[in-house]
Amino acid sequence: MFSILTIIYLIASVTFIIGLKMLSHPETARKGNLIAAGGMALAIFGTIFLYENAGGQKLGNLIWMFGALVVGGVLGSVSSRRVKMTQMPEMVSLFNGMGGACAMLISLIEFNKISGSEIELGHYIAIVFGLVIGSISFAGSIIAYLKLSGKQKDISFKGQHIFNAMLFAIILAGAVLTYFAPVENAHIYFYGTFALAILYGIFFVLPIGGADMPVVISLLNSLTGVAAACGGFLYDNKAMLTGGILVGAAGTLLTVLMCKAMNRSLLNVIIGNWGASNAATASSEAYGAYKEVTISDAAMLMSYAKKVIIVPGYGLAVAQAQHTCHELEKILTDKGVEVSYAIHPVAGRMPGHMNVLLAEADVAYEKLEEMEDANGNFKTTDVVLILGANDVVNPAAKNDPTSPIYGMPILEVEQAKNVIVNKRSMKPGYAGIENALFFQPKTSMLFGDAKKILQDLCTEVKAN
Repeated sequence: MFSILTIIYLIASVTFIIGLKMLSHPETARKGNLIAAGGMALAIFGTIFLYENAGGQKLGNLIWMFGALVVGGVLGSVSSRRVKMTQMPEMVSLFNGMGGACAMLISLIEFNKISGSEIELGHYIAIVFGLVIGSISFAGSIIAYLKLSGKQKDISFKGQHIFNAMLFAIILAGAVLTYFAPVENAHIYFYGTFALAILYGIFFVLPIGGADMPVVISLLNSLTGVAAACGGFLYDNKAMLTGGILVGAAGTLLTVLMCKAMNRSLLNVIIGNWGASNAATASSEAYGAYKEVTISDAAMLMSYAKKVIIVPGYGLAVAQAQHTCHELEKILTDKGVEVSYAIHPVAGRMPGHMNVLLAEADVAYEKLEEMEDANGNFKTTDVVLILGANDVVNPAAKNDPTSPIYGMPILEVEQAKNVIVNKRSMKPGYAGIENALFFQPKTSMLFGDAKKILQDLCTEVKAN
């Protein structure tokens, strides 16, 4: 039985690797996800039916296990089918938090098993790492979920980064003291460390501003993977170990890329010394007046353009206008206009949000341009159509040192000949700051719901 289970874990590990590789391209992503999910199902049922302890005893409580599988399966299936694309980031945060909670609970259970006896160092390290990292991931993900869903505001105070750093140092000290404390007192330090880790997860995410949320989602995801890997070490479970390592490594690499895109250092992310800023920014009065454009004029401008670049943002997701946007693209292409999409790495509210949104509408992957490529093409672009994007096209990131997004690489849309911005109103974006782009001479505002505006544009472009 042990040999068969080992082979099953090996097969599951291979499916995780293959699935992750296939996720790198939209054409294979769905199949890759199913392959990895199949490997996980194989590992779960293999464990339930084939696992035996050193005494040859199999797992009990099968009713509870299958009951949990049914409840979790139903909740997950219903949630994933009902969730809107705009709510995807908070769902990802919530589900990621559940993974951290699992690792946290595993560590608590395993410590209680050995509490009152001498602890082997290697075993203890896996337990305490799983506890601390899982707790931080769980608490931080829940706060991220509340912030993304609008139920929790940014909270920061003077010296918070110092407080966070000191709190983390105390957590590490508590983890060390637990191991060296007398056996009868070890649980006091251990549960104290647990409570402080939860507290750190909360204070780590609370001050982070909305524009920075994609980075924290990616980081918390990597932490959950590392915590799961610790569980793999505890149980000598190869599938759990491989899955955790893959999630942790992929999440870490994505976090580094997100930090680069936001011009943040990873150290800033770890200590929580970033996010909402109280720095003064210019008001709309300081920029002057903006100008509007009619649907017919915007349609005329795009119909006779040689090159149009569409910049999707969160407003497009809110309006669920991705399919209408794709329709406009096809109409313009039929007229001989070269159309592409410029994707900022942190557009939306989680990594890859816009890529998934457009893939859902069957937009060709080849039409998606990454930020570096798009910035090289704006100078030769006749019209840039911005749909609900704000902070990722804000020139303040380049020329306003007082701005909270200063230094963040942006889509340099102002280099195009004409810029049309679709927004519901002149309210600031997720970062809460004014956008000077909207007041530039070559920029025209097109107010209204993105889906309705795009439908009208499709009608007008066809008529030209």
